[in-house]
Amino acid sequence: MLAAFLDDIRDRDMIAPRRMAERLRVPMARLARLAHVNRNTMTAKPESPAVQAKLGEIARIIARAAELSGDEGKAIIWFRHQPIAGFGKTAEELVEAGEAAAVLWTLDTMEQGVYA
Repeated sequence: MLAAFLDDIRDRDMIAPRRMAERLRVPMARLARLAHVNRNTMTAKPESPAVQAKLGEIARIIARAAELSGDEGKAIIWFRHQPIAGFGKTAEELVEAGEAAAVLWTLDTMEQGVYA
């Protein structure tokens, strides 16, 4: 299941922005804002290290959430809609604010059985 998510968003050796946007059910412009990259750069140069690094961060968050929930769909819903206790924002909002590390930390604590 988890491998299916990662396989679905990949095109050869890179994360395909359009495929990721489709899986997250967000427009490309929204994905570009989340990834902190220019929409035109993301479309014209999806293989650039900056684009791949930022998309990789989002993919790691979704993959970790899917591992914890056992369901990719639930992980995406959590990412987009569930406010994280202590932050008052969703994972999506935190990523957009440049706080992906806080989301990964939250997933680490959840994996250890700590829930707020």
